[in-house]
Amino acid sequence: METALTRLVGVRHPIVQTGMGWVAGPRLVSATANAGALGILASATMTVDQLRDAVREVRSRTDAPFGVNLRADAADAGDRVRLIVEEEVRVASFALAPSAELIGELKAAGVVVVPSVGARRHAEKVAAWGADAVIVQGGEGGGHTGEVATTVLLPQVVDAVDIPVVAAGGFFDGRGLVAALAYGAAGVAMGTRFLLTSDSTVPDAVKARYLAATVKDVTVTRAVDGLPHRMLRTDLVTALENSGRARSLLRAVRRAAAFRHLSGLTWRQLVHDGLALRHGKDLTWSQVLLAANTPMLLKSAMVDGRTDLGVMASGQVAGVIDDLPSCAELVERIVKEAAEVIEDLTASR
Repeated sequence: METALTRLVGVRHPIVQTGMGWVAGPRLVSATANAGALGILASATMTVDQLRDAVREVRSRTDAPFGVNLRADAADAGDRVRLIVEEEVRVASFALAPSAELIGELKAAGVVVVPSVGARRHAEKVAAWGADAVIVQGGEGGGHTGEVATTVLLPQVVDAVDIPVVAAGGFFDGRGLVAALAYGAAGVAMGTRFLLTSDSTVPDAVKARYLAATVKDVTVTRAVDGLPHRMLRTDLVTALENSGRARSLLRAVRRAAAFRHLSGLTWRQLVHDGLALRHGKDLTWSQVLLAANTPMLLKSAMVDGRTDLGVMASGQVAGVIDDLPSCAELVERIVKEAAEVIEDLTASR
């Protein structure tokens, strides 16, 4: 199924696996790439050296194009951009809008730049700065999210920019892919659906929690880091929502120290990253620290399997997913179903 996205990045199918921290590692990314979709490696939870090793591991597993996701506001964003250029990674995606300078540096090296946005004005801004495409996430998506549904946000962005638009938030099957194409998108991006595959390294017990979830078990909370964050409702989320400010600050300091040790960041860099998220928002200092070390809360669940100590970012689609196919099986199924839907629509005219 050829679209502007497949032509731009060189993949066979207009499907993107998003860069989920602690989830989108070399095994999942390479499996996605070998299936003909675009796998994106999550780098925010890696040091620069670990990222280089991960990129090389992906390349050892596949000859297909893949991408790296990074935070444009991270203190070492420049180092990561240079790594992407040096390692000849095909796609650079950003969780927050990159600067015009970063976009220019990447494009000059032939890297395809695909920021993720949650509003039409953000899409217009990065398009004007030279972004090659945008991923637009509606409120149904997991992790940090907005309030506008994909079905409302997507057509606004498609009408506003002249670059390929990839739809995210609420997609998990071929029907959704066809719907996104009908809105004018060039493909779909999925996180939770790829998390729930046999190629995902998330512990089986955690996957079981996702599979058991209903749509009502997926909530949006600001208690983790002060920003709207869509995740599974757990006892920890409830405890965070009910914690007093002093207890929240103590918990945040402890987790910040742990993440600093894992990531190699200095306290200055850690606070810098937290303040970057705090900019323009009314966050407490505990929320600033949590904003900088939310990856530790994710690691507890996604790596250590401790759902009692961690958070589980999740799109609403977790409530309608009930199996764990391989990436190859998933992509093949989505493309086949999309073709059947299009055929049925054509035949019914």
